[in-house]
Amino acid sequence: MNDLLELMDIDRPDLKDTPFKASIPACLAKESLPAAIARNDLLLYHPYDSFGPVVEFVRTAAHDPNVLAIKQTLYRTGKNSPIVHALMEAREEGKPVTVLVELKARFDEENNIEWARSLERAGVHVIYGIVGLKVHAKMCMVVRREQDKLKTYTHMGTGNYNASTARIYTDLFNALTGYSKKTDYRKLLVSHGTMGTMRQELIARIDREIERQKTHGDGYLAFKLNALVDEECIIALYRASQAGVKIDLVIRGVCCLRPEVPGVSDNIRVISIVGRFLEHTRIYYFRNGGDEEVLLGSADLMPRNLSRRVEILFPVENPHLRDMIIHTILETHIKDTAQAQILHIDGSYEKVLPAEGEKPLNSQMWMMKHRGIWHDY
Repeated sequence: MNDLLELMDIDRPDLKDTPFKASIPACLAKESLPAAIARNDLLLYHPYDSFGPVVEFVRTAAHDPNVLAIKQTLYRTGKNSPIVHALMEAREEGKPVTVLVELKARFDEENNIEWARSLERAGVHVIYGIVGLKVHAKMCMVVRREQDKLKTYTHMGTGNYNASTARIYTDLFNALTGYSKKTDYRKLLVSHGTMGTMRQELIARIDREIERQKTHGDGYLAFKLNALVDEECIIALYRASQAGVKIDLVIRGVCCLRPEVPGVSDNIRVISIVGRFLEHTRIYYFRNGGDEEVLLGSADLMPRNLSRRVEILFPVENPHLRDMIIHTILETHIKDTAQAQILHIDGSYEKVLPAEGEKPLNSQMWMMKHRGIWHDY
């Protein structure tokens, strides 16, 4: 399949998708990145948003005299990674830099080994993953001194620190600001092999929706994932459907849940969207009686993610960004009638068509046309 990429080198723009200019939050033209993040959380949705601010986040930290330390995980980085270069620049500036490089990143093992060696030569403290587990979490933490206090700026996301794939993978990143005072997980859902609680936490939220349905009749949840394979989570979703909870699932790839089974999964709708960009975003939404909860992160619902990897899901607490994810991003994909295919009880997929008299809704084209709308406060 890689040989087909050579076709892209042919000078035939009439046979290729029309390029578009990725959005950059307007606030970054008015103030520095640390100031912007300190004022409000930022949501970047690649490739509709530029990957540049993510690179700038690390690069700014590298040269900021008030930054005391940088810690980051690297899963896929690409061959000429501006992120890795920024980390090496930080070390050259004398800052302590710790990087966890996952050597078992499939298809990127060679790149990661080379980058790990380069980082070590630059004096970066490199950790080579965890024995028996694959570190798939996407995090970068910057510790900064501000007015005699230590403040942490954290970048967390659903995709890799790879500037190349950021142009073709759809991924959500959330830059959060806050003080870090504890080592336990007060807000994050974490999988850490057999010691992680992510699966149990997600199932508990599904059960919470079931109880809400029993008492008020308004249970609803929606997930957007790459894959749904985990047996325990599938059984929990069946249980929710049987209780009457309405469920929308946007699963790009493998889905082992069987929808439309009478009395079992007839309240579950599953669609897959395949288009110009590779859908890679993981979104978990729980209506929770109006006290809505949105989780973003690196984990799909697969045994490997929940039992054999280090993964994180993090809550979106900013009300504006949470509302944008629910009612602008997630709902638009659920309503897609141009690229979506619906999964039926027999495992077949059928193209979703618009209602009579309605125009087709292409969710990816809509995102391109309205890119950056989630930045407006």
